[in-house]
Amino acid sequence: MPNNFADLFEHAVDAMPERLALIQGDRRVTLRELDSLANRFARHLAAAGAGTGTHIGFQMHNSIETVVTLVASFKLRAVPININYRYGAEELHYVYDNADLEMLVHHRCYAPLVDQVRPRVPGLRHTVVVDDEHDSSDIVSDSVPFEQAVRDVPDARVFVERSSDDLFMMYTGGTTGLPKGVMWRQEDMWRVLGGGVDFYTGEPVADEFQQSRVGAETEPSTWFILPPLIHAAAMMPTLAALWSGNAVAFVSKFEPATVWENVARHRPQILVITGDAMARPLIDAYRGTSVDATSLVAIASGAALLSQPTKNELLELFPNVIVSDSIGSSETGFGGMGFAQKGDDPSRGPRVQTGRGAVVLDDDGLAVQPGGEGWLAKTGSVPIGYYKEPDKSDKLFRIIDGARVVVTDDRARVEADGSITLIGRGNMVINTGGEKVFAEEVEAVVKAHPGIYDAVVIGVPHDRWGNEVAAVVSAADGAIDFADLERYVRAHLAGYKLPRRIWVTDTVSRTPSGKPDYRAAKAYASERDPEHVAGASRTAEAS
Repeated sequence: MPNNFADLFEHAVDAMPERLALIQGDRRVTLRELDSLANRFARHLAAAGAGTGTHIGFQMHNSIETVVTLVASFKLRAVPININYRYGAEELHYVYDNADLEMLVHHRCYAPLVDQVRPRVPGLRHTVVVDDEHDSSDIVSDSVPFEQAVRDVPDARVFVERSSDDLFMMYTGGTTGLPKGVMWRQEDMWRVLGGGVDFYTGEPVADEFQQSRVGAETEPSTWFILPPLIHAAAMMPTLAALWSGNAVAFVSKFEPATVWENVARHRPQILVITGDAMARPLIDAYRGTSVDATSLVAIASGAALLSQPTKNELLELFPNVIVSDSIGSSETGFGGMGFAQKGDDPSRGPRVQTGRGAVVLDDDGLAVQPGGEGWLAKTGSVPIGYYKEPDKSDKLFRIIDGARVVVTDDRARVEADGSITLIGRGNMVINTGGEKVFAEEVEAVVKAHPGIYDAVVIGVPHDRWGNEVAAVVSAADGAIDFADLERYVRAHLAGYKLPRRIWVTDTVSRTPSGKPDYRAAKAYASERDPEHVAGASRTAEAS
């Protein structure tokens, strides 16, 4: 049998049918119940014309029905397409059209936008609406109600001959450009993010039954997954947990106080978050409560890295909890993992032990030796390419020494012990007077200052230097001491990396996955004068 998402799920159901699978508020669903509901929904979708290769969008926040939609699609060999529920009408039209959506499942609160855009996409022939708890019961939708879709439908499995080559597609967030669909073989995605390769040892699992077999022999745990399921940082941990017989808890909206209430209530062992965007509000909320969080053994951050001050606070608040950072992307899958230690230099950059197939290459495609810098790359299980983007695919996905390689825009340095330190993304480099500044490197230092709560570093036009380093920040508490901030940054970074103009906002804009929204930051800066302009001359600054 193939290494296929639907088969992996059904193996778990067969081995552990009464295991708890999903938790959402008062709702609890076992693996058997989830399988039954997914089978019924798959039959409805098939009756509407879905089959192998059908693109089914899901414009949904985290819920039991979101997982049902994913599993039902995989059972049919259809391709679920993640739709960012924060998009406006024009962005939705672009993605619906670019992804060639034929069907769409959405929560009721998004119905007004769906009904506005749907007539502009002739190929979108069938939509289903799922009720939600977001005060949307009075919203009328033209879509088929989910409850009606699964009512009086047989719950026997849909038997189709599946393949390890079945397509998995994840649309990128488009924070620095238009969203793109990254195409993977399901087996390859399973190998890099679904547990098909052990994250700690780097060894492939023996066969497609190993996860369910080991899961049936061990006590289950509960994974509380906070990022949105429209992002791989949430979807793949959710699927991996189900495939191995563990329960997954969700909240539909990220509200820190509600998160801690659910931790106390459901007693999860693993808390999955995305970087400072979630960690810092969680820390603030936890300090003001008496919640029992002793069930936690690990806090795992993916998609967006934790800053050093945030790591310090997490380790102080939860001394018996492991705090981890993982790197990766829709184009590479899992790239490596690092474990937090208190007091590291904030300017050093995130350091991780690389995952299977992760390498650092120079501009000629040669492996970088310890002490050298290059581009983070991935060999082995890699994507097929971008959907309908052959030129961009050829640029990113290359053949080096006969092997298919993904060469990313992530700049990295190889350390003496074989670990790598991330420097920043090449597509976010700020070229200022001939010097190249990586936005993430400056962000890490700015956010480490006690007066800064969050920050996004951008390049803004400058008559002499071409571009100038700037930042959009939010304050930790009260007014920001800009002179002290400048001294702090200069103590850790070269002078030309200092943000010369700073805009202050109540909340720094981020994507649903917690990544910096650079487009929003640049738009914010373009519409108003900065709160601070550094007065010192750059003429003699080189360090």
